[in-house]
Amino acid sequence: MAMGITTGIWVMAQVRICDRAFIPATVVRRGDPDAGTVLLKLNRFEQGVTVYAQTSSSGDEPAWSRGTGPTPVSEPEADAYIERQVKYDPDVWILEIEDRKGQYKLDGKVVG
Repeated sequence: MAMGITTGIWVMAQVRICDRAFIPATVVRRGDPDAGTVLLKLNRFEQGVTVYAQTSSSGDEPAWSRGTGPTPVSEPEADAYIERQVKYDPDVWILEIEDRKGQYKLDGKVVG
């Protein structure tokens, strides 16, 4: 997360941003409130699902990688990826955003 912002505050801010734009967002799993990593499940319905994993970048800028690969996948495939990651990191947060119109924008660059 950005310098000085805890993960819990960042996640709640994203929920609020989505709420203001009438985009459904749900915290599916709470992780470590201060320093847990985030998996963002972006469901675009007919266009598929992409799970973005928080990653590090040069400097303090937020960055994300496509955990489920370069193209959207089915929801069961995305959920299986998330399940594997939770087993690996029990402090991970899961934020699901249902964005049929493609309005939600990540707060950092996608690096992979």
